[in-house]
Amino acid sequence: MDYKQKIADLIAAAVDNQLTADQISAKIEVPKTLDLGDYAFPAFMLAKILRKAPQAIAQDLVAKLPQDGFEKIEAVGPYINFFLDKQAYSQEILQNVLTAGTHYGDQNLGYQGNVPIDMSSPNIAKPMSMGHLRSTVIGNSIAELLKKTNYKPIKIDYLGDWGTQFGKLIQAYKMWGNEADVKNDPINTLLKYYVHFHEEADKDPELNDKARAWFKKLQDGDQEATELWQWFRSESLNYFMKIYKELGVEFDSFNGESFFNDKMDEIIELLREKNLLKESQGAQIVDLDKYDLNPALILRSDGGTLYITRDLAAALYRYRTYNFKQSLYVVGSEQTGHFQQLKAVLKEMGYDWSDDIKHIPFGLITSGGKKLSTRKGRVILLENVLNDAVDLAYKQIEAKNPDLANKQEVAHDVGVGAVIFHDLKNDRMNNFDFDLEEVVRFEGETGPYVQYSHARAMSILRKANMDIPTDQAYALDDPEAWETLRLLGDFPATVKRAVEEYEPSVIAKYAIHLAKAFNKYYAHSRILTDDEQKASRLAMVKSLTIVLKESLRLLGVQAPDEM
Repeated sequence: MDYKQKIADLIAAAVDNQLTADQISAKIEVPKTLDLGDYAFPAFMLAKILRKAPQAIAQDLVAKLPQDGFEKIEAVGPYINFFLDKQAYSQEILQNVLTAGTHYGDQNLGYQGNVPIDMSSPNIAKPMSMGHLRSTVIGNSIAELLKKTNYKPIKIDYLGDWGTQFGKLIQAYKMWGNEADVKNDPINTLLKYYVHFHEEADKDPELNDKARAWFKKLQDGDQEATELWQWFRSESLNYFMKIYKELGVEFDSFNGESFFNDKMDEIIELLREKNLLKESQGAQIVDLDKYDLNPALILRSDGGTLYITRDLAAALYRYRTYNFKQSLYVVGSEQTGHFQQLKAVLKEMGYDWSDDIKHIPFGLITSGGKKLSTRKGRVILLENVLNDAVDLAYKQIEAKNPDLANKQEVAHDVGVGAVIFHDLKNDRMNNFDFDLEEVVRFEGETGPYVQYSHARAMSILRKANMDIPTDQAYALDDPEAWETLRLLGDFPATVKRAVEEYEPSVIAKYAIHLAKAFNKYYAHSRILTDDEQKASRLAMVKSLTIVLKESLRLLGVQAPDEM
């Protein structure tokens, strides 16, 4: 049952529907401490309508409201506090979780609608840095959340495999490149050339003109330029796949920017047909004054295309291919202006489906407070971070549980999971500084802490060695268990909120709260004591393992049974 909705309906009826249940529901709060009830309604919003002091309204409503399903309802100043019937609630929640299993929290919000997700999108010939982590794991988690709510996510790795930077790389290779060096260590060698190019271009701006000329050759199908580009792309993709395997992330499409090279002519023709293209200093633009946006630059003065030209082609291709319900772009917040322009140009072209395009922005990962930059050579390589995290997890497992059978596998799940969880527990829009020692701690608000809580609960179930039939009614009247039970009941609403806000941190924070509540319960209760409540206590522990594991899965994190 949706208890919040039930309370809203009861109050609406008690005030003769002078406010709707939805208006009331929006104001219902969850008190910070359980002694103030499970839900609270502030009567202030009824003062003008009922022409009474909020305290008096609260007293009057308590007298009118039916107590069925509640332990008690009381007025405290201007608040009405609702205390749920703990036995009935625990019976309902445990039954729901145990019966549904991993499907607990599933909802039909999407009706199987397609949702392409543009995510990760590393640049060819550059290593994946910590800067790529956010788009990859946020996009992957959003995809899992969409799947759980009956959408059909389509994960697209829109590779940065086209553009002027490849002219720069080809020019750099022609000047300083060595085939044997590239074959020996492709990504690091190509990165070295790229960084060196920018250092030299600062002294000699003509290098940028030469780079643009090489990219124009690539666009025109020049054999030498094409062969070098294909070589750089192939080596890069092999390297990316290794990282994605470590992260447990898979994709449905690797159509990068180059895929749309032959699809841009149609976009330019459509813009011309609709009289949207204007000349400005030799370049072709779309005026977006009416949207309070800078003009969108579609073609350079030399005829070269830009990011937005390719993104327009990609957007139209995705609509035609997937007939999407939504189209998501999980790209850093610094690109907000670009996506505003993209949507505005599509709107000008008469495509109302542009309203279904959503930019999912996020903040930066910094190191020592400084932004990471490939161009300046200030990079923290993601591959190194994942390897170091696994090593750190292994050392801690070796110290805490040296006899663990599959230490290396668990260390991998814990180390990689720690890096993913740390990213996703932060609100998407927040910047955060990365500190590996802080990330792979087994204590505090970390991934390993949540994983360890799951492993601890699994250990209790193994020790109990007792069947927990799903067709049995379990009711737990232990006050120490109430916080855990309440949180178990909140899981479906938490999933819904995370999907609606495109915010994996909602799930990560929920998992932390649930783990903390369970560990507090574990510290104060004798779960395996043989009495009439033992089966119900174990039913709650089993329910907890289901929900914690599912929460971690939605984040792209494994939940080892032992640690």
